[in-house]
Amino acid sequence: MPAPVNQFKADLAAGKQMYGCWAGFADPYATEVTGTAGFDWLVIDGEHAPNDLRSITAQLQVLQSSASHPIVRLPMGEDWLIKQVLDVGAQSLLIPMVESAAQAEGLVRATRYPPEGIRGSGAALGRASMFSDLPDYTVTANAQICLLVQVETVAGMDALDDILAVEGVDGVFIGPSDLGADMGYPGKSRAEPVQAAIQDALSRINASSKAAGCLATDEDTARRYRDWGAQFLAVGIDVLLLAGAARTLAAGWHER
Repeated sequence: MPAPVNQFKADLAAGKQMYGCWAGFADPYATEVTGTAGFDWLVIDGEHAPNDLRSITAQLQVLQSSASHPIVRLPMGEDWLIKQVLDVGAQSLLIPMVESAAQAEGLVRATRYPPEGIRGSGAALGRASMFSDLPDYTVTANAQICLLVQVETVAGMDALDDILAVEGVDGVFIGPSDLGADMGYPGKSRAEPVQAAIQDALSRINASSKAAGCLATDEDTARRYRDWGAQFLAVGIDVLLLAGAARTLAAGWHER
């Protein structure tokens, strides 16, 4: 039996508009709840949330029967860490702070078995092959890996066209917060120069063969990014959804 079909990757290639949410609680119970909400995809965040390999694995497990496709964001694009999360069953990765075509090419190689890449062939031990129950996993896995790279610095923007030319990259995600900070607008990603840079980037991505992604936590900005071409668009963060609802509820009762 081959590796499971990565429907998220297929939907990106087909141009389907997909809405997602960040999963930042680092807890499988909370992620399982979010997985029932109807989002097309969820990011299990290992960069800014307190996730480790075991908590990522647990969240992949609870999302296995969910319609929300799990995307694992790693803290960095290290070969050994990519190998580990792929072996525990991740098929879609989001790698932050990509600033060159060479870096993107290295990430492609890290996600592929030889001869296309350098991924270590040890899936027999892990969930990815269903513990050797998928005998054809290692010869079919490459085609089902979805690699998304984050461009979120001025250097990354300067190298965007070169990154877009890298075969094996499925999508490019623009990170508004980090981009704004690197442009001199920390905490002000809605500043006009930052927004102009995001619009330009989304336009350039859409003109390529890659899918464009972005994140917004308010509806007006999310609609703007969608109109600018963000195909896989994150429209919420679970931690902020709980915090906002809890604060509104508490404030309302204090006012009463």
